[in-house]
Amino acid sequence: MPQPPAEIGGFIENSVTATARSRLAQSDIQAFLPSRGAFTFPAPYGTRGVRITNEGDCGGQDCVASVGYSYWRNTNNHVHDDTMLIFLGLNNQRGGTGPTLFEYNKITEEIRKVGPLFPEGTSFRNMSGEQWYFSAMLPNALYVRDNSKLVRFDVITKTTETVFDVTTEFGSGHYMWQPHSSNDDRVHSATLRRSSDYADLGCMVYFEDSRSFRFFPKQGSYDECQIDRSGRWLVIKENVSGRNSSDNRIIDLASGSERVLFDEDGAGGHSDMGYGVMVAADNWSKPNAWRIWDFNHPTLDGSYVYFNDHWQAPAPNHVSFANAREDTPLSDQYACGSVASSKTAVHANEVICFLLGGGSNDTLVVAPVMTDMGASGGGDSYSKMPKGNLDVTGQYYIWTTNMGGNRQDAFLVRVPAQQLRR
Repeated sequence: MPQPPAEIGGFIENSVTATARSRLAQSDIQAFLPSRGAFTFPAPYGTRGVRITNEGDCGGQDCVASVGYSYWRNTNNHVHDDTMLIFLGLNNQRGGTGPTLFEYNKITEEIRKVGPLFPEGTSFRNMSGEQWYFSAMLPNALYVRDNSKLVRFDVITKTTETVFDVTTEFGSGHYMWQPHSSNDDRVHSATLRRSSDYADLGCMVYFEDSRSFRFFPKQGSYDECQIDRSGRWLVIKENVSGRNSSDNRIIDLASGSERVLFDEDGAGGHSDMGYGVMVAADNWSKPNAWRIWDFNHPTLDGSYVYFNDHWQAPAPNHVSFANAREDTPLSDQYACGSVASSKTAVHANEVICFLLGGGSNDTLVVAPVMTDMGASGGGDSYSKMPKGNLDVTGQYYIWTTNMGGNRQDAFLVRVPAQQLRR
């Protein structure tokens, strides 16, 4: 059976002693980018990239919506297939076709635009695709947030299945926000909101096996919640202490026990979940620190998995652990992230990865993000930020970038993770 090309390029460096690299200029970027398809990033990176979209997909306009976030997966479970499915939002008010499906052949490295997921005139055609995500298990299933409903949409057959509707439990006048699902598709979480004033009411969890809900009312200034990949652990981010910023309520749904990780003790701001673990930014300790928190540990003592020596610029500020596995030691797993900055600082404009076992400052530098925060492409500063996510295998990282110009496009890079495990 044909195999994908081997991962190439990338390099390991110590995050504390590394030297900053300058951001690539627009002219440098245009010199190596194809109009669509595979290419190799220039030295010192040497990794294999894929350009997914181009100006033809937008009629020359700036229509490619930002990749939603580090934990909402834009790529499908392609483990047993030669092709990977990719969904992106192409704003139909700016020359695009709404949520659109692409196909990437892992063997030939060819990208094919399959087409829009929804016909003209439907409400979904007008949506950006933010908060939508592929199932970690079902190859064709895309989770779609539809106001009060979470819908599983088959991107090939175009059939839909309603997973749950919050109004059946909480009544009309409510909707859900920022949904998440366990990797086995059996447990789902979301913020419950009131329609009349958009107020956050708390976090709800839905169990498909029993078709039942559990609700956790907010206790303070509320941010968000997320179920872990196993479906057992729930993290709610809110300021329950009345001090500083968001704390983390960590709830074991199996036993009902709850612990609180306070902001000043390392509570996660930006974060992603694995199986019973959370990879989270800690802005109280070391510069640009990320820590791993094991919920099965009797004490909430997070281990450092990344930090550098530069407070002046973020690196990275969004990290994806969408490749989490239950059957692999945490010491052999890794997360990847990125950031863009107008400043020159270590890893301030790069895609990087790091192991989650702790005890090492080794960082895999994968690719330049190619984003200019001062350029117009991509919209406001939040939309410009390259909040990429990993696929289920951890071999591919997807993000959006303006390439220093007036429009944004989507890219994949092959992650040479073997360098982290040498």
